[in-house]
Amino acid sequence: MDRRHFFQSLAATAAAAASVAPSALLHASTGASDASKPLFNANPHRTPLRGFQGQDVSCDSALIEGKVPAALRGVFYRNGPGLFERGTQRYEHWFDGDGLVHAWRFTDQGVSHRARFVRTSKFVAEQEANEFLLPAFGSAIKAKAPIRSSDSLNTANTSAILLGDRLLAMWEGGSAYSLDPQTLETRGTVAWSPELKGMPFSAHPKVEADGTFWNFGTMMGKMVLYHLSPKGELLKHAVFDAPTGAMVHDFAVSQRHLIFLLPPINLNRDALRAGKGFAQAMVWNAQESLKVLVVDKADFSKRRVLEMPPYMVFHFGNAWEANNVIKVDFVKSADLGVMNDWMPKMMRGEATQSPSSTPAFLSIDLNRGRISIAERSENLEFPRVDPRFVAQRNRYLYYPVGLNRANGDGELNGLMRLDIDNGKTDTYSFGDNCSLEEHVMVPKPGSTREGEGWLVGVGFDASRQQSFASVFDAQNLSAGPLALARLPYWVPYCFHGHFYAA
Repeated sequence: MDRRHFFQSLAATAAAAASVAPSALLHASTGASDASKPLFNANPHRTPLRGFQGQDVSCDSALIEGKVPAALRGVFYRNGPGLFERGTQRYEHWFDGDGLVHAWRFTDQGVSHRARFVRTSKFVAEQEANEFLLPAFGSAIKAKAPIRSSDSLNTANTSAILLGDRLLAMWEGGSAYSLDPQTLETRGTVAWSPELKGMPFSAHPKVEADGTFWNFGTMMGKMVLYHLSPKGELLKHAVFDAPTGAMVHDFAVSQRHLIFLLPPINLNRDALRAGKGFAQAMVWNAQESLKVLVVDKADFSKRRVLEMPPYMVFHFGNAWEANNVIKVDFVKSADLGVMNDWMPKMMRGEATQSPSSTPAFLSIDLNRGRISIAERSENLEFPRVDPRFVAQRNRYLYYPVGLNRANGDGELNGLMRLDIDNGKTDTYSFGDNCSLEEHVMVPKPGSTREGEGWLVGVGFDASRQQSFASVFDAQNLSAGPLALARLPYWVPYCFHGHFYAA
């Protein structure tokens, strides 16, 4: 399967979605007036989902509460959808917004913040036209511009990671965009080799402690695997038929294998032709199994498929193996409810209970071809591990978690460290007024012990209508934040990012 066949499949699917008029989207003013957003006025927790209008923002000196550790120096890159409306149209799905990359810099002078939109070809054209021109993942938008490849639809809105001298802004189904790590200026799309130009490159690469870089991409029933050097050189790749699944968001890496969980999702092309967005055209097949794909890191042609009960899977924490038994942790939910029910309501500013997403732990016995699963009950997402232990035996996992919210809306308002050896947890709650994003573990300089460092992340304070960065002792979350760096403004929610020590 080469690039040409990938793009032919994409064009056929996009043409089906583009052949109908756009659905009636929520009217939204492009000005500063709040009168057109009554649901957002009634629910201050949803303010970040209003999005920006395409402007870049910066703050040279955030207000510090507490004290940032003297050894915590570097830059924390984040990425997420930041623009949701143009003219009288508003996206119906969170995943549709154009990518806004953030840099939180921790220096001797304090904490600064800068956010710039990725100048994708889509963003530039739509900024000039002041209207949506291209189909989106979860909103029915009629194409008014040519669709030449997946990168015509690329929003570069899901994660940001350094590879060599480039900061990569990544999306689910197209090329990575290269940014200047200092200025966040967009340089353009990245091609790992001529034959892979424009091929999907997911937003969830895995980087081992020595810098070894693994990634994948999926599109129209095909899967692409990438193995890159720490400098971003392509070492090997493979393209093959995926066992199943219209959406594969993340994966895990152990010492010897790449592990994928492929939920039982199909794409209803008739629904696309009828005017649905890609997300709404996804069909959950509860009677089918979730496919577990295990790929040999040394030889991508050595692949094995096992089966387990159907779950929806977005994110993994880590994987490791011993005696040909792979241990994998992930966050599971029941089906597509979070995608096709909760997110559209959230994007309208509604206060609505989110479906539960809980931690799960797989044991994949390759000797016997058997799988077992253990589960916990906490409502959480966005698991992270100490970056020095990716693809190695780890003891700790870190999550944003929902803790005792009086309004019962299921928002993630706290942090949790889980000790997977004994099941004990260490938690901290920000209370009902704050919503937390992904937090990453940053090792202390010179340390070698797992978990010795800080947990750094971002949140939104609804009572102050401000966004903030938080710093915790990763070994003592219950003691509360060591420091909060508050911005004089709010920013749209992000998905993922990484911290790089100075």
